[in-house]
Amino acid sequence: MRSPTPLLVAAVLLGRFASAQVVFHDDAGKELVAKDARIEVLASELKFTEGPVWIGAQRRLVFSDIPASKLLRWTEDEGVQDFLASEQANGNTLDLAGRLLSCQHGARNVVRREPEDAVSVIASRFDEKLLNSPNDLAVRMDGTVWFTDPSYGLGKREAEQPLRGVYCVAPTDGTVSLVQKDFDQPNGICFSPDHASVWIADSGKHQRIGRFPIGEDGTLGEPLFWIPGGADGIRCDAHGNLWAAQRAGIGVFSPDGKPLVSIAVEPSPTNCAFGGADGRTLFVTARTKLLRIAVLVGAAAIPAREDGEKR
Repeated sequence: MRSPTPLLVAAVLLGRFASAQVVFHDDAGKELVAKDARIEVLASELKFTEGPVWIGAQRRLVFSDIPASKLLRWTEDEGVQDFLASEQANGNTLDLAGRLLSCQHGARNVVRREPEDAVSVIASRFDEKLLNSPNDLAVRMDGTVWFTDPSYGLGKREAEQPLRGVYCVAPTDGTVSLVQKDFDQPNGICFSPDHASVWIADSGKHQRIGRFPIGEDGTLGEPLFWIPGGADGIRCDAHGNLWAAQRAGIGVFSPDGKPLVSIAVEPSPTNCAFGGADGRTLFVTARTKLLRIAVLVGAAAIPAREDGEKR
C-alpha cells in the first residue's frame, strides 16, 4: 500500500518502548497525538496479528493471530494470553449487545460469539454461493453488520462469488445483502460518528480509501471523495477523523480527507482500535506485534437512534 504522506523513519525500539516518529501535516493533528508520543510493545513474536477490539466492560483487548487460528486477549494485569480458537479470524468488533463478531478467513464466514462460547454463523453465503474470505466489519446504529469480502484469505480455494464486495446482515432476519460491488479488494471499514456515511478501504489495484454517504434505505451513494493510498484496517475517532493502518504507519485524515498527522510504525500496521482505561489509547496490530500509543482523542460512540432505543 502506498501512503499519500511522506515515507517516515520507523521508531527505534528501546526495550519495551519506542520513540515514535510523529509528523504533523496540519495544526489540527497536534490535538490528536503528542509530538513526543511513545510506542509501547505489548507483545511480539506472534505470527500475523489483526482485528483489535476493546471490550470496555472487561477492560481487555481482543485481537486475532490469523495463521495461528486463535483469538488472543490482552489486559494490563495479565498481558497477552490465548483466548478462543478460531478459523483464521481476521477483523473483530462488538455488536450492539456487546457480543463479539469475527470475520473468519478459514471458514469463509462471519460469526458471533454467544454465551458459554457457543458460535453462531451470521453470514457465509450470498446468492447461494460461498463468500470469498470475510475480512473486516463494523456495526451500524440500526444493528446491521457490514463486512468486506476480498479474496485475500482464499488461498488455493476456488472463488464462488463473481465479485469482491461489501455486504450487510440485517439484524431482524439475518438476510445478507450486497451493499457495494465496485471494489477490487475491499478491506477496512468504519462508520462516521453520526453513521450517515461509511469509510471503506480498497487495498487492491486502486489503493485508496473512500467515504460514501448512506441513504435512508441503507444504500450507498457515490463516494464523496477518495483518499489516494491504500489502507488495511481503519477507525474513526470522536471528531470524525479517520485513522488508517497504512504501509508506513498510522495515517490520520480529517473528515474531508485532509492529511493531519502520520505516526511511523514498524512492522507495517494491519489495524488499530481505541481503548484503554480512559479510551485514549490506540492499540495497533503490526504483523508479529501488538503495540499501543497514548493519543489525545477516543473512539466515535454509536449514536442513539431516533426511536430512543437504548444500547
